[in-house]
Amino acid sequence: MTNSPPAAVDAQLAFAGIADLFEMSLSVDAVSKFKPHPAAYDMGARRLEVAPGELMLVAAHNWDTSGAIAAGWQAAFVALPGMVQGPLDATPQIAGSDMADVVGQILTR
Repeated sequence: MTNSPPAAVDAQLAFAGIADLFEMSLSVDAVSKFKPHPAAYDMGARRLEVAPGELMLVAAHNWDTSGAIAAGWQAAFVALPGMVQGPLDATPQIAGSDMADVVGQILTR
């Protein structure tokens, strides 16, 4: 799920050589509201046909994980260099120093 337009995300995934690893991509263009607006996360839950509490957003942006949590999702924060959780951010269920760390925590839940 991205704030990018559909054509941009499709191009980015293709350029990275990972487009075939995704069943779908979701763009906030469908609701004309950028994340962290709740409408973006609500659209994601509807498109996936899954209750918000059953979903987990994995992101390296504190505003994105806080937005997901506010919309009833679970969240995992990837603390890449320069990315930090602030004192006013919602606390994600999982936090790790890199994607491998976060994925390991998700798989052992």
